[in-house]
Amino acid sequence: MPDLVGTPSDEVPGILETGRSDVTTVFVSMSGRHPEGRDAHYIEWHSLDHRPEQHRLSALRASLRLVSTPGCRAARMASSERYEAVDHVMSYFFADVAALDGFVDLSVGLRNAGRTPELLPLVERGVYTPSAMEAAPRIKAGADVLPWWPARGVILLVEAGESPLGALTDVAGVGGAWSVTGLNVGPPNTTTDNSGIQITYLFVDDEPEETAGRLRPALEKRWADDAVAPLLAAPFHTIVPYEWDRYLP
Repeated sequence: MPDLVGTPSDEVPGILETGRSDVTTVFVSMSGRHPEGRDAHYIEWHSLDHRPEQHRLSALRASLRLVSTPGCRAARMASSERYEAVDHVMSYFFADVAALDGFVDLSVGLRNAGRTPELLPLVERGVYTPSAMEAAPRIKAGADVLPWWPARGVILLVEAGESPLGALTDVAGVGGAWSVTGLNVGPPNTTTDNSGIQITYLFVDDEPEETAGRLRPALEKRWADDAVAPLLAAPFHTIVPYEWDRYLP
């Protein structure tokens, strides 16, 4: 890991006073692998066409695409029937829940223009609101900017209930974390009632599968107190531009 210098942003009021995260709403889409094995084609289309177009929405602050490989699946620490099929996760970070109206309108406009050639089997769509964020001091960058930090992957936790981050960001390879909790806004942006569901993004700068192994003791301790029940705990890779087939289910 790089040896970065200076005081971490979250310990410097003069840095924090210049701006804090205004993300209030996170749209999360979880999908399974393509039934005809066209995952790389889907990732290419989505990365070059569909995802960039979303950034014409003024309230969109960031976006993040994740993919699970066979190695990632083998390293899963928890799974449930509800989320077993998840191999792709797409997240959009908005500054206003009202932006979801434009998000839907844009999707319809692109589809009507013949710009939606690929689809993945949908597992679940949901809307969430941030509840906690923390950056490991070693990365220097603050928790507010983690969605823009160049993570190599994410350990995704989907849990029933709500629990603080605790010592998760102390684990080697974890650069920071955001937790978001269910915001049941109804269709078309949610497909199931996600009330009481918490998703935690553990942003990593080491191999996701190896980091997942190091996290296991902390997660077992976390789940032992019954505050939250694990529904999915799995490593995912981020997309490498123009290497669309580098990480595939």
